[in-house]
Amino acid sequence: MKDFDVKGMSSFKETIEQLEPEKIIDKALKLGASYADVRYHLNNNEQIRVENKTLEDYKSQSFGGLGLRVVLNGAVGFTSTSDLSKNSIDKTLQEALKLAKSFKSNKGNFADTKTMKLDKKASMKIDPIDISPEEKVKLLIETNKAALISDEIKNVITVMGSSLDYRYFLSSHGTQTTVEVPLIGLVEISVAASNGKMESMFHGHGDCSGFEFVKKRDWNDFSVDLSELALRSVKAKAPPAGTYPVVVDPRLVGILVHEAFGHAAEADLVFTGTSTLKDRLGEQLASEQVTIIDEGIVDGGYYMPTDDEGTPKGKTVILDKGVLKGYMHDRNSAHELSVTPTGNSRAQDFENQPQVRMTNTYIDGGKYEFDELLEGIKEGIYIKNKGSGGGQVEVGAGTFTFNGGESIMIRNGELAEPVRGVVISGVILDTLKTVDAVGNDLEISTGYFGGCGKGGQTAKVGFGGPHIRVQKMTVGGR
Repeated sequence: MKDFDVKGMSSFKETIEQLEPEKIIDKALKLGASYADVRYHLNNNEQIRVENKTLEDYKSQSFGGLGLRVVLNGAVGFTSTSDLSKNSIDKTLQEALKLAKSFKSNKGNFADTKTMKLDKKASMKIDPIDISPEEKVKLLIETNKAALISDEIKNVITVMGSSLDYRYFLSSHGTQTTVEVPLIGLVEISVAASNGKMESMFHGHGDCSGFEFVKKRDWNDFSVDLSELALRSVKAKAPPAGTYPVVVDPRLVGILVHEAFGHAAEADLVFTGTSTLKDRLGEQLASEQVTIIDEGIVDGGYYMPTDDEGTPKGKTVILDKGVLKGYMHDRNSAHELSVTPTGNSRAQDFENQPQVRMTNTYIDGGKYEFDELLEGIKEGIYIKNKGSGGGQVEVGAGTFTFNGGESIMIRNGELAEPVRGVVISGVILDTLKTVDAVGNDLEISTGYFGGCGKGGQTAKVGFGGPHIRVQKMTVGGR
């Protein structure tokens, strides 16, 4: 993969203009393609890692290139190159046509979309590249040092990452889009040990913006808070296993909905029969309290005004008051199911073909205050995402298992003692049916680190919701 200068965004855009993408499209059509599109992509990124007050890693990278897709006799040919010379692009086009000729497929059947031209940028006031390495390293070392609040804190890792992602798309249908997205985030791991037990707590924050995001937050407070949580958790007891009423915080709600429900609503998994939601449109699948939305531009989420097929990404209501209203589509799945594309076609980078993916998936806000969610719970658990360790899902069966983070017992409608090692599990549709109250504190977040994995690709997403109350949740301890 060809490296580009970190400050080369302007020169990359100039290169695209000089290559005249319209001529590439025209040539593909003259050579027999019924459809063609081209995606140029450049990503500049930087990552800094500090462990126990010592700088361990500082790296930056730029990668970019072109992905070219053609349709010939209903079959798709896709190739990519990081060599943006005209000779290389001609060879890439010939290879895409050759691949299409060798396939028999219906993947080239695309639903119609409105032709448009769009040029969008997420706001960035301070480019992280303009902040000196010394200033960034100093901030991370201070943040890391602040977490070492006790001899029982055995290890602290602090990492900051930032990127600027630029995507240009042009299709033979005349749609042309450019989207530029900055992304920045900081995560920390704090490890506590006490009385032969060890607890590792992970947490972070991110935003589609520039270094102003870092400047407006007190990261020392964030760091101290995480270590205090690690110390509380390592000394806490695990809850007795059983079925409880639980209150779940916005981040964990978002992860649960994304992993256990969102993937099942991706239409390629639906029409191939691998989703538990196949043939269930119009069914009441959850309580009337639950509305689930996938949206391209939302406060706190990942900025995505259009997908990687040039389809605008607006608001897609998947569940409306518990009733399944629709799925998330790219142009091919929309054609297969005779519906309108929803703008959910996404590729990790120029080297990969787009596939159906979520954007910002969340449970919509309700009417309840947090204290009202606790009312009436004789014995239950308040489960948060902060400090959690992930989980796993089975899309076909609709089952999930997640490690909770900071958790607190609820007794007689009041928060009581902390508990550690909480694991929640169940069948997502059964769980959503027992949601009887949804909070009014909708919160959506995204992050630089991690992302959503599918088909060997990783995509940046947003997720969230408000606090919710679930009447029946299977809880165990690890």
